[in-house]
Amino acid sequence: MSQTKATYNDKVVRQFAVMTVIWGIVGMLVGVIIAAQLVWPELNVGPYFHFGRLRPLHTNAVIFAFGGCALFATSYYVVQRTCHVRLWGGPLIPLTFWGWQLVIVLAATTLPLGITSGKEYAELEWPIDLLITVVWVAYAFVFFGTVGQRKVSHIYVANWFYGGFIIAVALLHIVNSMAMPISLTKSYSVYAGTQDAMIQWWYGHNAVGFFLTAGFLGMMYYFVPKQAGRPVYSYRLSIVHFWALIFTYMWAGPHHLHYTALPDWTQSVGMVFSLILLAPSWGGMINGIMTLSGAWNKLRTDPILKFLITSLSFYGMSTFEGPMMAIKSVNALSHYTDWTVGHVHSGALGWVAMVSIGSIYFLLPKLFGRSEMYNHGLVTVHFWLATVGTVLYIAAMWIAGVMQGLMWRAVNADGSLAYAFVEGVKGSYPFWAVRWIGGLFFLAGMLLMAYNMFRTIAVGKATNGPVLAPAGHH
Repeated sequence: MSQTKATYNDKVVRQFAVMTVIWGIVGMLVGVIIAAQLVWPELNVGPYFHFGRLRPLHTNAVIFAFGGCALFATSYYVVQRTCHVRLWGGPLIPLTFWGWQLVIVLAATTLPLGITSGKEYAELEWPIDLLITVVWVAYAFVFFGTVGQRKVSHIYVANWFYGGFIIAVALLHIVNSMAMPISLTKSYSVYAGTQDAMIQWWYGHNAVGFFLTAGFLGMMYYFVPKQAGRPVYSYRLSIVHFWALIFTYMWAGPHHLHYTALPDWTQSVGMVFSLILLAPSWGGMINGIMTLSGAWNKLRTDPILKFLITSLSFYGMSTFEGPMMAIKSVNALSHYTDWTVGHVHSGALGWVAMVSIGSIYFLLPKLFGRSEMYNHGLVTVHFWLATVGTVLYIAAMWIAGVMQGLMWRAVNADGSLAYAFVEGVKGSYPFWAVRWIGGLFFLAGMLLMAYNMFRTIAVGKATNGPVLAPAGHH
């Protein structure tokens, strides 16, 4: 008994870390397929494998399967190290792992079958939504139960971000998913019309704000200082960053509904809060990057640090772009175009995926009793594949998006449209090909990561870290 007490519970961390890589490959492979379907329409096969059914599968797989497993793995690792206690929760701990994998498998089954609620990022039907709720409540018990048993009075800032993300996602999921079931596979939202759209984008943008930002900032606040071997640049800034971000993000959703039936004042509130959001976002980016003060030379030789710091640069870029796109006059050009897709992926590939990959590369050797990954050089190759892939992707989408926006609103002297819609499609074609190539680069990097991971596991041995006395460093 004393043996288990004296070590952290890293088994669940190992499970989630391995599945992060596997689901990353699955989700990104589907992304590459749907990118190819836009270039070669004949790849849209039958009712189950065309773009309309695979696209929600792609978004759910990369956000909730890849991103979700990364968040579970890192939060379970970090909360034990920063609280100096073994993970609390007994049987709830494996429930979160197996329950989450079941959610993912059910999503991968139902979405190609066309079983969907039709709400973006919340497509899963009500029985799966209920399962998600059960898993999420268990996750909250495990996380906050561990924090509650901590041996240090202080709660490290990474845990503030993880905790905020867990609470906010629970709230978002429950409110937006409220529906009236009419059968096992079909339900209707309890909201109607404009209210439904408003609730949906309050959810949708905060899925970005909390699932894809707050949780990953928790990752950043632990792994960047650890890998750099430096303390957080400004601890005070990290607390200001937390509260400002948590308060402001909640209000930004209406910027998805500019020029719609949503009341004008609500659109303006969404725009104003989106602009304010620039400040806390950049506060966090600056805090992460400045943590490298005095350790910049490490970037030359440390590919894990390359991933982590580059992810912060993309975070800064996408959190500048988001507020700009929320300005009504900019939105009039960007809305419904590929510019939005480029913006999403500068955040998703550049920020979320890169910070996750860096963190998982940090974890894997430690979880399997190694000093570093099986092949250190391959991590550097992966970094360049990911970076080049991301840049190709977002540059192509920006150019295509601005071109689409300009073509759609160009008018002749007599007021008629200058271009037919199909001409915009034709003009976008080469950029869609470049986007596909960028995706291939990113996917290739993930395949290298899987190879490197399985070789590391093969030569290593599953180990659990010893629980440190509170006086030591976490």
